[in-house]
Amino acid sequence: MRITRKTKTLTGILVLFQILGLISSVHAILQTRTPQGAIAWVVSLNALPIVAVPAYWVLGRSKFNGYVTTHQETSAEIQEEIEQFSKEMRPYEVEAPQTFPEYEAVKKLARYQFLRGNKVELLVDGHATYDSIAAGIEAAESYVLFQFYILRSDGIGNRFKDQLIRKAKEGISVYVLYDELGSSGLKPEWLADFTAEGIQILPFNTRQGPRNKFQLNFRNHRKIVVVDGNSTWLGGLNVGDDYLGEDPKLSPWRDTHMHIQGPVALAAQASFLADWHWASHEILHGLSWTPQAAPDSNQNALIIASGPADKLETASLFFTTVLNLARERIWIATPYFIPDEATMVALRLALLKGLEVRIITPDLNDNWFVRQAANVYLNELKGLGAKIYFYEKGFMHQKVMLIDDRLAIVGTVNFDNRSFRLNFEVTGAVADKEFAGELERMLVDDLSQSRELIDYNLDEQPVWERFKARGAALMAPVL
Repeated sequence: MRITRKTKTLTGILVLFQILGLISSVHAILQTRTPQGAIAWVVSLNALPIVAVPAYWVLGRSKFNGYVTTHQETSAEIQEEIEQFSKEMRPYEVEAPQTFPEYEAVKKLARYQFLRGNKVELLVDGHATYDSIAAGIEAAESYVLFQFYILRSDGIGNRFKDQLIRKAKEGISVYVLYDELGSSGLKPEWLADFTAEGIQILPFNTRQGPRNKFQLNFRNHRKIVVVDGNSTWLGGLNVGDDYLGEDPKLSPWRDTHMHIQGPVALAAQASFLADWHWASHEILHGLSWTPQAAPDSNQNALIIASGPADKLETASLFFTTVLNLARERIWIATPYFIPDEATMVALRLALLKGLEVRIITPDLNDNWFVRQAANVYLNELKGLGAKIYFYEKGFMHQKVMLIDDRLAIVGTVNFDNRSFRLNFEVTGAVADKEFAGELERMLVDDLSQSRELIDYNLDEQPVWERFKARGAALMAPVL
């Protein structure tokens, strides 16, 4: 039988992909952070290489090349400022007893420690958040650092654009950073309005560098605003009208942010500085690194930046540590609940110890796979005694956690593998009973607008329902 040229070509392509699958498997074994992830990639790369090889090199990596070197260059160039900053920060540092090893772990993960002298304000939903940020920008005397995963050129986006341009005309230095994937809808002419007024506005550009050209898996999910080095905002809200509840499919929109005045704002500034250097290859000079205590308040706060450039899995380790600190209760509000094995172990242990565990997640979700996969984890925890609630008044996007009556957490981290390992994220933790009480009252209100999951057992559901949930859960590493 004569073999045609077309058959030879097809055979050659298949052999090439089989070889590439084998080579990629070696890379996956050496680089993938979890054994489960490595096994999944090795099997797929050799069983179906023509599909898995492109997918692996676009979605498979969990380490971000180049950022660490850039961050080290930043630190070396501003070494004197860092040393001065560290010296001036010492009077505000909160020390813990030597019998509290968990705090040592938190300090090493955050590269900072809890700082006193802060004033923390809880911001519920879009109007309160945007009004607070706008008031802070209006009061700026030197500079504004403005970073969001999603930046839209709609009503609220134009409101901030006009304000930032006006402040720049007044002589305030303005720096804007956005994620190019999250903000993919921005048009060049809209961005040009900033640059025409001397404002530097840049995409984070995760694909820069020869080893990142085809890497779409990493995203800068941080939402940080810093004004004059003494005031910062962070939390779940991006910049867009949909965050004001104007998306008919995901409305009303439920979210949480917080505003912190005080020394801890400098930790948020340090995170922005590192991201800016990666995006621009330039050091931001002229920033204030002198900590300033907030007037009439002395709350202890910590800001921890995490991401795929970290040597350790900072977010996963931080949340596992915090969960293990609980002695009475753990309340979690998250739009995406697909925890990794470490946090599932911590939650299982908490329930076995008899702690109260409540998890609030939206009944309406913008990601079908996430909603299905979450049922697997929620079902298991419910079986161990956790109380599961589905928020029914629109889409809940907040990322909030309450530990006992003493620790409140608000940030950008979702309870999923993407936030724990693949995204650049930022988290604010406040060790203060008054603020924890305020957060509790907010969550109690959310619970009143939620439906508790009572009579549900995944194993008793129809085959199709079980297949959807467990099939989606298999995709947890990339969801």
